[in-house]
Amino acid sequence: MKNNITLYILSLLTLVSLISCHQPSHDHVQTGSIFNRDSLVQHIIVLASDSFQGRKPFTLGEKRTVEYLQNQFRSLGLEPGNGNSYLQEVPMVEITPTADPQMKIEYAKGSFELNRATDYVLATENTDSVISLDKSELVFAGYGVVAPEYNWNDYTGMNVKGKVVLVMVNDPGFGTADTSIFKGKTMTYYGRWTYKYEEAARQGAKACFIIHNTAAASYPFSVVQNSWGSSNLYLDKRGSEQYHCSLQGWVSADAAKKLLAAAGKDSSLLMKANDRGFKAISLGEKLSTKVRVQAVYKTSQNVMAKITGSSRPDEYILYTAHWDHLGIGKPDDKGDSIFNGALDNASGTAALLEMARAFKNLEVKPERTILFLAVTGEEQGLLGSEYYGQHPIYPLKKTVADLNMDVISPNEKTNDIVITGYGQNELENDVEEIGKTQGRYIAPESKPEAGHYFRSDHFSLAKVGVPALDVKGGIDIAGKGKEYGQKEEQDYVTNHYHARSDEFDPKWTFEGGMQDMELLFLIGKKLAFESSWPAWKPGSEFKAIRER
Repeated sequence: MKNNITLYILSLLTLVSLISCHQPSHDHVQTGSIFNRDSLVQHIIVLASDSFQGRKPFTLGEKRTVEYLQNQFRSLGLEPGNGNSYLQEVPMVEITPTADPQMKIEYAKGSFELNRATDYVLATENTDSVISLDKSELVFAGYGVVAPEYNWNDYTGMNVKGKVVLVMVNDPGFGTADTSIFKGKTMTYYGRWTYKYEEAARQGAKACFIIHNTAAASYPFSVVQNSWGSSNLYLDKRGSEQYHCSLQGWVSADAAKKLLAAAGKDSSLLMKANDRGFKAISLGEKLSTKVRVQAVYKTSQNVMAKITGSSRPDEYILYTAHWDHLGIGKPDDKGDSIFNGALDNASGTAALLEMARAFKNLEVKPERTILFLAVTGEEQGLLGSEYYGQHPIYPLKKTVADLNMDVISPNEKTNDIVITGYGQNELENDVEEIGKTQGRYIAPESKPEAGHYFRSDHFSLAKVGVPALDVKGGIDIAGKGKEYGQKEEQDYVTNHYHARSDEFDPKWTFEGGMQDMELLFLIGKKLAFESSWPAWKPGSEFKAIRER
């Protein structure tokens, strides 16, 4: 009997050993051999080359980028993500406004002119052939926010239908010591420039201009000068009854001072906009300008591939990165006209390809399906990801999570990890857990007022309820410290973000970027072999959407 028991135990142990050998490893193993700097860099060099012309949709740059991505997915042995195709068509309209060189401002004591591009930039989603402001009344509406949950309405008592609205960027309370207003230093969606135009349209305004403030916007006026004023892309919404302001744009801080001074006001009016109970006021000024519009309807492309799950193929883990950038503009003082976008976002697109290769090379196939989505039109307002969110190829309710990659760090490894919009969903728990295995800690956003959670493609998925994560290394550079990291971050924002100088630099190590890629890979791998579903945390504005 004893021998039989011994044989039984030995047989059981052997069986357990055999089973365990065939189980996928969930350990957070070192993946340095999986992500190869040379391979990552080669993708970036190609995508950010002059021959790709800045990768703007509807250009030769798009054609070359889309072909490159399809060929790379094929060579990796990935399946097409949309039936038999790697492509998802994204119908858009390219609107080119040709505006008068000045805008005339009439006020009680006379008139003056603001110069387009220098003092203001503008765009339109309206496809009418001519759009005019003809002595349109100017109203200052504070932050342009209507937020019932915060008991805040900047439009109370003011009818702005057919008028021009002047508003401030960021949330009420920005730049003050009062952290009890909204979420204190952390920007909500009410602070984003896109929201300002959406709310002005809901109020019936004819036009909306945002007063630029470098600290509040988190980028200099040169960024909007580079991004606005030529052609802009929007989703093709023909047939929709949704109203848009005829014109929308930004005014410089100096131009705003002129507008306030003509109304007998100064910056104290801007400060009053932080007071509860603030109400919009007319500035007693009339604006006039004319814009001629050319609209061309075209189709851009999202590029998508997949690895079908072995046991739960109808559950999906999504990795996203935007392939587009700003294309070709006017030459700078060095004669350079191409916005190569090496970091933004050739680096994230290259990381997406490397991520696909890493999952394809796993010895044990993921149980859930892994999707790799390179989206178009992010620089034009998250268009490709928004379209996917509205027209998903795979059911959103069966999409476990979206892990987004927008700008991969070219610098050294970091001791810290920053989660944008911290407090949103349970994916953050995985970041903390796996980050510890890398010897890293979670640090607060250095500029939560910048609203980074609302500025890249994960937000489009969050808006439709999919738990979405945007995470990257912070400023605590290993061996060099926070001060060094802060200078590196500020240099990029000030000198290279959305500038022609965002070109590949052979000095980049990408050690930090590959460290972040490893983190995202391990999170996705963990989800791929689990049956759990990350949820939105209590208090998240996206929790109710997911639950519906």
